[in-house]
This record gives sequence, structure tokens and C-alpha cells, in this order.
Amino acid sequence: MTFTLHRGASPLLVSMPHIGTEIPPELQGALEPRALAVEDTDWHLDRLYDFLPELGASVIKPRYSRYLIDLNRPPDDAPMYPGASNTELCPTRFFSGDALYRPGREPTPEERNGRRERYWLPYHAALAAELQRIKARHGYALLWDAHSIRSQLPWLFEGRLPGLNIGTAGGAAADAAVAAAVVGVCAENRQVSHVLNGRFKGGYITRHYGAPQARVQAVQLEMCRYLYMREDAPFDYDAAMARPIQPLLKTMLTAALAACRTVYEI
Repeated sequence: MTFTLHRGASPLLVSMPHIGTEIPPELQGALEPRALAVEDTDWHLDRLYDFLPELGASVIKPRYSRYLIDLNRPPDDAPMYPGASNTELCPTRFFSGDALYRPGREPTPEERNGRRERYWLPYHAALAAELQRIKARHGYALLWDAHSIRSQLPWLFEGRLPGLNIGTAGGAAADAAVAAAVVGVCAENRQVSHVLNGRFKGGYITRHYGAPQARVQAVQLEMCRYLYMREDAPFDYDAAMARPIQPLLKTMLTAALAACRTVYEI
């Protein structure tokens, strides 16, 4: 299986599309040796979000690294952020901008299509089916797309990111009341900076599945690694740093769920 899906009892589905770390053996020789450390992984999110069972959440996670295929990019590989540096459906660069592949070993169009069929499509078929199941049971669904990233990556953005980067595709993927509920929780915590629809407004998952009129609210959270782990190798989880962040995340999700109930008057 290329991913795992845990079905919960609440209206919440959490997607962690960049948590995978495996690289198929047949791909390893084509990559630069540095790639085997999978430095651009969204590290330790399953541990950081270990409270999800308390919320009755469904959770979907891939096995494989984003270096194989990026599950948060559109299947036609259209850029998510025109005019800025973008990573691709089958990435060819690290987040630093350096080449991911050895010279001449980049994936061919046929290889890209094969990865899309084998890895991308099953993940999205399961994600879509789980949203439909949740909607059928509860009347609506909240999709939370969980990510983490280095706070400074000059190839992708200028300066230093806020700690919590909330994205609702500029308001298209979630009702204003849902966004306001999440932002309101962040605003009460002055220890952690935040922004709504800043540099990261939401990737393909947020933009494609978020449809408030169809009773699916979608929110992406791109959080900086320094809030809960060592940003650089060896990418260790820091339980002491994570301890105050976990209740904040839980409160954000709880507030979003409450706002969804209000929006749909359930």
C-alpha cells in the first residue's frame, strides 16, 4: 500500500501529504546522494498531531517521500504560485534550489506519468472517498492539510516565515467564519506569529477539495519547524518545544470544527 488511511468518527479529515520518507530502491541511484536524507520532509507531524484520536479524526498519510511525487501538486503539474519558484509534481530540485537528480537522470515524461498513476491517483481517490463518507455521515467535512517547513528558504520565499501560515486559497476553500475561528485562536497566543493567506495560501489539496458550497471546508497549515524540532539535520523532534504547540494546534482544530457546525447549522 502506498499510503495509510485511518477512518475516524468525527467530521475531521487530516491529510499529511509530505510526511513520507521512503524512496523506492530503483529511484535511489538516480538521485543526488544528499536526497537520501529526505531533508524536505514534513517531519514528525504524526507525533506532533498525536492528539487526533481524541478529536475522532480520519488521517491519511503516504509512505513515500515527496521526492518521488508531490501529492499536493495538480496532476497536470501547473505551477501553484505563478511568478515564484515552484516545486513540481515530480520534483527536480531541493527546496534550496539545488538539483535533486544526478545529471541526465531526471524523470522522463513516461516516468512522471507512471508515478502519477501508481502513487498520486490512489492517494487522491482515497482522500476524495473519505470526504464523501464523512459528508454522508455528518452533513459536512473539515479537511485540514498539515505541513511543516524550514522558516528560511531563499529559493522559495524572501525573509523568515511566520510560525503558523494558514491558507484557505484566499477564502475560496473555507468560509470566512472558519478562517476567523482559526486565526482567532492564533491571535490569543502572542508567543507564536501567524498569517492568513500569506506566502502559502494552500496547495492543490486545499484548493481542489475545499468547496464550502458543497459542504467541504479546507484549511492548510504550513508551520515552521522551529516550533517543535531542529530545523536542520538530523531533524530531531524536540518534545519540550512541541509541548506548548500541541494544545494550540488542538484548539485551532476544535475551533474550526465548531465554526463548521455553525456555518452549516448542525
